[in-house]
Amino acid sequence: MFTDPIADYLTRIRNASRAGHRVVEIPASNLKKEMTKILFDQGYILSYKFEEDKVQGSIKIALKYDKFTKEPVIRNIERISKPGLRKYASSGEMPRVLNGLGIAIVSTSHGVMTSKQAKRENVGGEVLCYVY
Repeated sequence: MFTDPIADYLTRIRNASRAGHRVVEIPASNLKKEMTKILFDQGYILSYKFEEDKVQGSIKIALKYDKFTKEPVIRNIERISKPGLRKYASSGEMPRVLNGLGIAIVSTSHGVMTSKQAKRENVGGEVLCYVY
């Protein structure tokens, strides 16, 4: 049993990209599916596929690498809000990751979105992770 399934999700992606794997398989949840869609929309992963099993299902993510240097596109992916210490931000104080070069994924009352989208829609929420 995981105490923090989001940290497990991020760790699996981090470890697979550093090891040079092409595909990583992760147990699915609705929050993880939304985070995967954001990573795809922002260009951090190549593709994804949701597979429905009996109970939980899984997410298969094809990781993206630079064509020439073979470096992973995701340089760092880190958990911000943890079960022991939650981090919240209002719309006015949404974090900027690497001066706008990275993204922060935020869980809001309007759904899971990037910090830029949350600022545009004028909503605050829990800062889940930084990706750059």
